Amino acid sequence: MKWFRNMNPNQRVVFATVGVVLLMGSLAWAAVPFYNWFCKVTGFGGVTNVAEAGSDVVLDKTIKIRFDGNVERGMPWHFRPVVREMTLKIGETGLAFFEATNNSDHRIVGSASYNVFPYEAGNFFNKIDCFCFTEQALDPGETAQLPVTFYVDPEIVTDRTAKYVKHITLSYTFHISEEFPPEKPTDTDQANLSPQPVKKLN
Repeated sequence: MKWFRNMNPNQRVVFATVGVVLLMGSLAWAAVPFYNWFCKVTGFGGVTNVAEAGSDVVLDKTIKIRFDGNVERGMPWHFRPVVREMTLKIGETGLAFFEATNNSDHRIVGSASYNVFPYEAGNFFNKIDCFCFTEQALDPGETAQLPVTFYVDPEIVTDRTAKYVKHITLSYTFHISEEFPPEKPTDTDQANLSPQPVKKLN
């Protein structure tokens, strides 16, 4: 790197600083997909699996599923589970509903992030269908029932750590994807809304 040695000290400092910034930015960008892949494979962080159908095996052993709903700060939605807890057999398909209400005066599109606790149960929690797979749009004052269909994989009972899990909490947080504030009336609209002079009758 002869060209680097030929730089004056100030140029070397600037070059090295820029290089460090670019390197850190690249590592941060690569860390996101790697972390998501790692969580999907290991279940770390409470990331769940997706299944096309329910389990073929249902055990004569139950597990409690708890539900939790939140919204990001400043999002004018009310979001909650319709039922806070249910008891299912391991391998049995469950259906739960969450309720979301848009309390604003404009349309909002939201997306839901989720996790499962305890984390070791994430790799055994399978969603067949879920409102979190797509964005949800609510008009002003609109309320929607949002379903999630799931089951707990029977293999959880043979896992070294997950077999001790008796309760699983499925938690969602809604975030604003897009907002559609009310349009301001144009000059023409204002003119149409302005009081018209009353004609006097002769």
